[in-house]
Amino acid sequence: MTKKRLLFLWKVGVILLVNVLVILAVVQPSIPALSRRGSRGEEVRQIQTVLKDRELYTGNIDGIYGSQTEKAVIRFQKQMGLTPDGIAGPQTLSALGLGKAPSGVTGIGGYSANEVALLARIISAESRGEPYAGQVAVGAVILNRVAHPSFPNTLAGVIYQPGAFSCLDDGGVNAAVADSAYRAARDAINGSDPSGGAIYYYNPAKSTNKWIFSRPIITVIGNHRFCS
Repeated sequence: MTKKRLLFLWKVGVILLVNVLVILAVVQPSIPALSRRGSRGEEVRQIQTVLKDRELYTGNIDGIYGSQTEKAVIRFQKQMGLTPDGIAGPQTLSALGLGKAPSGVTGIGGYSANEVALLARIISAESRGEPYAGQVAVGAVILNRVAHPSFPNTLAGVIYQPGAFSCLDDGGVNAAVADSAYRAARDAINGSDPSGGAIYYYNPAKSTNKWIFSRPIITVIGNHRFCS
């Protein structure tokens, strides 16, 4: 076989290989990037913010996924009963309230779709089996705290404040979210407040916190007492 013939076949092979690679790049399903050590960007910044609100991260909110962020994610994963791999995958992001909002959930009243979904998740975990008014009231308490000077001024800050909601410590937050909780979240954001302006609530049959029993009761809905 002549050198000219070999050169021709080599060129054809290169062209075919390039075409195959282009086709694979087009048809291969995209794989979502996960935040892990070395990642940078807004999602990392949000992860750091939530972890700092939970007192799991003490570094700078700089959007750089370094060793401190990785260790904080691992601590969070252990708390939530997730695989402690230090990677902020879909389950970890969902537990942080940063996952993709479910289909049909949209932003409302200045809150993003993710924030609405996070509020619904907490409402569902904290008031499962309660009357609908009680579910809205739980959402209202959370929003009342956002507006109150004694609490963090963001939804994530209030929700992830250490010790604020038992469902974050016992894994209840990972349960499926009731459809009614999404409606309750929207109603609370739109201004409905069956709690009467409460910033606390508790179930007297379950609470072991003596301090909470001293709070003035505003109203009782289902098994929850709502207090100022």
